[in-house]
Amino acid sequence: MTHELGILFGAGFIYLLLLFLVAYAADSGRIPERLIRHPLVYALSLGVYATSWSYYGSVGFAQSEGYLFLTIYIGVTLAFALTPVLLQPILRLTREYQLTSLADLFAFRFRSQLAGVLVTLFMLIGTLPYIALQIRAVTESMRILTQEATPQVLAFGFCLTLILFAILFGARHVSPREKHQGLVVAIAFESLVKLLALITIGLFALFGIFSGPGELNQWLAANPQAVDSLYRPVREGPWLTLLFLAFAAAFLLPRQFHMLFAENLDPRAIRTASWAFPLYLFLINLAIPPILWAGSRAGVSLDADYFVLGITLDSGTSWLPTLAFIGGVSAASAMVIVTTVALSSMVLNHILLPWVYPYPQVNLYRWLQSSRRVIIGAIILAGYAFYVLLQQNQRLVELGLISFVAVAQFLPGIIGLLYWKRANRNGFIAGLMGGMLVWGITLLVPLLDASGFIRSEIDITTMQTITGLSKWEFSSFFSISLNLLLFVTGSLLTRQSRGERDAAGACCTESFTPLSGVVSASSTEQFTQELSLVLGWEAAEKEVQQALSDLGMSPTETRPAELRQLRERIERNLSGLIGPQLAHIIINRRLSLDTHAKTALADSMRYVEERLEESRSRLQGMTADLDNLRRYQRQILLDLPLGVCTVDREHSVVIWNLAMEVMTDLPAKDAVGVTLHRLPAPWGNLLSGFASAQDLHIHHMEVKHQGKSRWFNLHKATIPSPVPADHPVEQARTSQVMLLEDLTNLETLEAELEHSDRLASIGRLAAGVAHEIGNPVTGIASLAQNLRHEREPELIDESIEEILRQTQRISTIIQTLMNFSRSDPLGKNFHQFPVREVVDEAIRLVRLTRNGRQVECLNAAPAGLALFGDRQSLSQVLVNLFSNACDASVPGDRVELLARENGKRVIIEILDQGCGIDEQQQAFIFEPFFTTKPVGEGTGLGLAMAYKIISDHNGSIELDSQPGVGTRVIIELPKQAESIHAADTDH
Repeated sequence: MTHELGILFGAGFIYLLLLFLVAYAADSGRIPERLIRHPLVYALSLGVYATSWSYYGSVGFAQSEGYLFLTIYIGVTLAFALTPVLLQPILRLTREYQLTSLADLFAFRFRSQLAGVLVTLFMLIGTLPYIALQIRAVTESMRILTQEATPQVLAFGFCLTLILFAILFGARHVSPREKHQGLVVAIAFESLVKLLALITIGLFALFGIFSGPGELNQWLAANPQAVDSLYRPVREGPWLTLLFLAFAAAFLLPRQFHMLFAENLDPRAIRTASWAFPLYLFLINLAIPPILWAGSRAGVSLDADYFVLGITLDSGTSWLPTLAFIGGVSAASAMVIVTTVALSSMVLNHILLPWVYPYPQVNLYRWLQSSRRVIIGAIILAGYAFYVLLQQNQRLVELGLISFVAVAQFLPGIIGLLYWKRANRNGFIAGLMGGMLVWGITLLVPLLDASGFIRSEIDITTMQTITGLSKWEFSSFFSISLNLLLFVTGSLLTRQSRGERDAAGACCTESFTPLSGVVSASSTEQFTQELSLVLGWEAAEKEVQQALSDLGMSPTETRPAELRQLRERIERNLSGLIGPQLAHIIINRRLSLDTHAKTALADSMRYVEERLEESRSRLQGMTADLDNLRRYQRQILLDLPLGVCTVDREHSVVIWNLAMEVMTDLPAKDAVGVTLHRLPAPWGNLLSGFASAQDLHIHHMEVKHQGKSRWFNLHKATIPSPVPADHPVEQARTSQVMLLEDLTNLETLEAELEHSDRLASIGRLAAGVAHEIGNPVTGIASLAQNLRHEREPELIDESIEEILRQTQRISTIIQTLMNFSRSDPLGKNFHQFPVREVVDEAIRLVRLTRNGRQVECLNAAPAGLALFGDRQSLSQVLVNLFSNACDASVPGDRVELLARENGKRVIIEILDQGCGIDEQQQAFIFEPFFTTKPVGEGTGLGLAMAYKIISDHNGSIELDSQPGVGTRVIIELPKQAESIHAADTDH
């Protein structure tokens, strides 16, 4: 059965259009995000590894090399088995530093534009045979199905179609660094199509050609050479060489690197791919032996490379050959599209941009997009030219293996990049050039010679015969050996640049070294202005805004550490746009660094903690335990109810816990990294002053915040370090830890309790007040009535004078009560006052009570003795003490107050002859709400408030009591103003 050429070409075009529609649906949000980001979709997208070689050529490879055809897939499995130590470190670098290709990776590690150029050129040269292979496989499959020669113009038309779809797939976004999630989904779909086609053809071979497994076993028993031909090459062929080449190709081929790393949407998906992708390759290869045996049984006259098509021609149906053809087109087109997208990025970043960088007036993004489209077309046309030059007798596998040996030359560089800090650009370039030279002489030159393109006098076959190695063993061994020798020797004999050392630290280890230096630009606006001189204003503004958005920074950011981080982020973003080396040059020239500036501890700790947070899933064993301990201890600091603020030597905030955020209304993100004096008022002055002060503790500090008074206890600790000043640990050890204890609620509560006790005292005095005021009022009324009938001036004057005296008496009582009932905060009315006056005032108030009138209260304080303090508060203390003494006494007893000086202190004693207090109760007498009085007769606040007031005056109060004898209360207070700590509350 034959097919029309136009129908086949149309079927291929419609299939590619279907792929594009799948990609478009993914990019436009018509496919759910959770499906696009599913790890199995990512694993299937790696199926781009299976090209026309796998689809067609594996059968021919199995015929000539037996089970060695499996090495091409077993090597991939070995590479993915090393995901934690090989693929994941590369993925970390590419994501963290925005590296979109293998050339970017080497240019970044070796800080060499030449390294990027060589990798790009060698990757192009090594990949062109592979692209030619895909074109040839599609055109040859058309010839087989149509039974007529395929014109060159049709192959050219196929290439033009690939150019169109490659541009649609890989050059639709303005920025090449953006992820093409539509491409990932489309390639995953293409992988399923290949798998479905091969499995279907394999089932047809098993049940259509052999009528089932039973007949297949009978045929194999009758033809033992069919099985033996599969086993014999395994014992004799280049098993290890093919494994090695497949191992390298698994992640170094442009299409594999691009799908594995550049298009990775979720780093966690690579763990699923480490088993799912090898499983996919295993399923694809299940169909190869049955197809090979079916082709032999059916006597297909075609080359074994095309048995996949050949056995379907006699199926009696048209859909099966068409399905086989679509599978081949799918395998070939996916490889060409992804490869050219990957190579276009390399050519653009490392060849075109350094050669013809656009003027700042040109829109950079449009220029990059247009250039990339032109490069994609040029690469596919170059592959077509290579296809035209080649002889048609080259097997598909041979063309593929030539490319495998080429990309294997990058393996020593990759190992050195990840695990050898001493490796440098000189060694890498020397090794790469040496290896590619041997590859060109041993494989590329013979290929071109056989095609008639060149005439070579080098007899490679004789050399291979002498060594006893096969072509692949010979080329692989000598190219890789020379590559490795020059790489190691060149790195050991030459020195690294400073940039290489920094890059080596980033590549070889998950370095926690913080960013150093201070950026010359002092604002984000200046960033934009400087970059616009190279990128143009539109691109510069967009890149700065993008970096600010990535970091969650404000456009008004001016902190040096944040600007240093912004500079690093812009460089990484530009790396994905124009390549790492060019981005590095631009950033260094326009946003230069003062490398001598020290990195603040706050920035170092923040950087390390961010890196630990990112690396948490990869920490194991003791490192994971240490990280858990760090998190536990840090959480204690963050959740501590006391405010915690730690600062480094430059007084930059390192830790600002949740309690500090609540106290100050200042989020940690706005405080960490800021020097204390730059914090908003009043916290900047408060903390910077305390950090610079000699005092380790400041008690009862009053602070005005948002128009309200707040009180704090401040504590700090400084830990000196014995190690050198430039040691990072020393910075941590010489930092200060400040604790803020918020006393505002306690102060408010105590003020309320004090006022409540004062009001309770007033309540107790109410009856006496009524009596004391009632007597003079009655006298005033009587005198006023008598005045109506008095006519003698002398008696009238005498009555008026008496009325005025009684009125003054009432005013004195009322004023005393008003002064006593005020609730002004302690410390607002500190002044000097005579002791005797305040005692007289307290006695007058106590005499208003019933018990106070029945007990004699004596004031024996010297007339010249004075105190400095809050008169109202101390009056309250004396009223409470006299009231308690009168309540404990019986009518006729005496309560006496004595006072004397003792140096700079004043001693006041109040003695009564009451019932006394037993020894057990004396231990609790100053505690709030404890009272010895019957229920309903005492609040238990009087002595507690007296103790608090005396303590706030830096004084002391003691009690000496014996039941049945009486009680003596001893108060000791400072005499001078400077001795009162409460006076310091104006700080």
